[in-house]
Amino acid sequence: MKPVKRVQSRTTVLATKDIDTDQIIAARFLTTTSRDGLGKNLFYDLRYDENGSEKTDFPLNQEESRGCQVLVAGNNFGCGSSREHAPWALLDYGFRAIISTEIADIFRNNALKNGLVPVVVDKATHQWLTDNPGAEVIVDVENAQLVLPNGNSCRFPIDGFAKYCLLEGVDQLGFLRQRLDQIENFEETRAWKP
Repeated sequence: MKPVKRVQSRTTVLATKDIDTDQIIAARFLTTTSRDGLGKNLFYDLRYDENGSEKTDFPLNQEESRGCQVLVAGNNFGCGSSREHAPWALLDYGFRAIISTEIADIFRNNALKNGLVPVVVDKATHQWLTDNPGAEVIVDVENAQLVLPNGNSCRFPIDGFAKYCLLEGVDQLGFLRQRLDQIENFEETRAWKP
């Protein structure tokens, strides 16, 4: 995982509430353990018609959304099953942060473990972002702060350990591996060895 200190990007808006993980990446696309290529199936049933052609009215299919790394999502984003493929698909598509008024706990944890920054904001900030698609924002992970184009900012909650892992570019296993010498030393010196 690469370190994530800051994401600066235009936003695209998918304001639909209760987007679940099956809408993010449908179960029929979960036949792989690879993260590569999942982005093409992101929001598949919402993005494409029955012939596999892009629906022109879907936000991600509009030209102004191309290249955006920040998704402004509706309330209760990522609800449903705990599939890790959901943040994988969002990352593979090119998103680096998700902003909402509420992000489901299991999805939020999976996102953080994979380098996708979940940003929970108040309703007024969310409404402004929803009303202004394409706004250039900064997600400052180190300061847990979202900066809007007008200079206004708001803090967002982030667990200290998750923040450390994002900033260092390590997952939980990587964190433990960084401390392998300490772990081995503890095992060798503990008084209660079998």
